[in-house]
Amino acid sequence: MAILRQSIGGKAPDRLLDRTIAFIGLMGAGKSCIGKRLAAQLGVAFVDADREIEQAAGCPIVEIFARHGEQAFRDGERRVILRLLDGGTCVLATGGGAFMDPVTRKALRERTVTVWLRADVDVLLRRIGRRNDRPLLQVPDPRQRLEALMAERHPIYAEADIVVDSVDGPPEATLDRVIEALRLHGDADPPIAAS
Repeated sequence: MAILRQSIGGKAPDRLLDRTIAFIGLMGAGKSCIGKRLAAQLGVAFVDADREIEQAAGCPIVEIFARHGEQAFRDGERRVILRLLDGGTCVLATGGGAFMDPVTRKALRERTVTVWLRADVDVLLRRIGRRNDRPLLQVPDPRQRLEALMAERHPIYAEADIVVDSVDGPPEATLDRVIEALRLHGDADPPIAAS
């Protein structure tokens, strides 16, 4: 199945054919940053599932966690993502735990091209260290928590159609790797890894 049809100057795609591209990965991996850039190059909408959840709930995610707990948040996240998948083709950034939910994962696997943006713990810590809006990192040792999340989530994230390493440096470098992996994916059945 071809995902991207044409290119501009042999570099960036300008049209998404038939499926939403869904970014998965841990917080700080660059799902929103790369997703926005990819959507702009494709000329399609970018949707951040976390922002949609906040809009639906009328409060920030950290507040949803504090008031109702993680399970209530995950239930709402599932409903919002399933609704988003019924919308038009877009580039979708999901929250770090979305792909862990079996129902959400099945829907994403069936209805999108999933791209795991993989990053090492040092990169993640540098990117998220200045923010305090990550409920799962409101712990004494964020590094230890991130390492535990990696151990738990990476085997599930590995089910993604495409794996691209998100490293420090200009976002365009990661974007180029994503675009190339998407092109290759159109001609390949097994997951594609790009580092």
